[in-house]
Amino acid sequence: MKLKNNIRFLLMIFIITTIANAQQDAQFTQYMYNMNVINPAYATADEENINLGLIYRSQWVGAVGSPVTGSFFAHSTIADNMEGGLSIVHDEIGDVVSDTNLFIDYAYVLSLSETSKLSLGIKAGLSFFSTNFNGFVYSDPLPDPAFAENISRTFPNVGAGIYYFSDNHYFGLSAPNLLKSKHLEESSGIVTEGVEELHLFFTGGYVFNINENLLLKPAFMAKSVSGTPLTLDLTSNVLINNNFEIGVGYRFESGISALANFKILPNLRVGYAYDYTVSNLGKFNSGTHEVILLFDLSKIGAGYDKSPRFF
Repeated sequence: MKLKNNIRFLLMIFIITTIANAQQDAQFTQYMYNMNVINPAYATADEENINLGLIYRSQWVGAVGSPVTGSFFAHSTIADNMEGGLSIVHDEIGDVVSDTNLFIDYAYVLSLSETSKLSLGIKAGLSFFSTNFNGFVYSDPLPDPAFAENISRTFPNVGAGIYYFSDNHYFGLSAPNLLKSKHLEESSGIVTEGVEELHLFFTGGYVFNINENLLLKPAFMAKSVSGTPLTLDLTSNVLINNNFEIGVGYRFESGISALANFKILPNLRVGYAYDYTVSNLGKFNSGTHEVILLFDLSKIGAGYDKSPRFF
């Protein structure tokens, strides 16, 4: 059976690659600035500020049913050797699939030396998944059974991670969703639910002091999901006078990126990234746009620049 209203091939590609093929977790080009979304052990040792952020990502612009992601995240120290965070990530694929994740993070930080620390973290929360097939119009008199019923589910989930960091580098290993929640399943050849697979993230970054006004910041993120190829992001940014940052990125066999962010206030930074798709999906879209806002809320009313937020 065929679907009208321009929801055909591309819709199925997005649903399959995003849900059934185990690529459910949202991806971000500026991943180094919203680390607690993927790693609950993320820590800063910044006792003066509450770190807040907003990110909006419009993926594969111009394609029918293209995904859109919005995220809010917050992070702060909460006591000696303890840090906490909150993250909300909302994904939409066209007007059909909606997935919202709400998580609270807790991390315990161990001092390994005067300059390095190891953080152990856990996260817990809920995932709200739904589909809406009401706008589908079928060419056949009978509706396709695969799209006959809307789905609305709520799933609990937990995650864990470790994070090693110092003033100029970090490495992290995490699994933000440890529980396999069923979204779709196949019965008699009809797909009605699917399983959210475990995602394993390995991240790292370093800050090279070129001179007092110029820093080089390479970073990477590797993502492993059962049943899919390893995803690897490489990024290299240059920070100038701690005010302006520009960089490039490459996601293997998927896309190339350009990134920039500006400090427009002592406690507010605005960033933008553009992804150009190099895979076969590039024929159907004009690229991906991503905007990020980073805001430091001082606990004591001062001190925004005492500990620059490199990651």
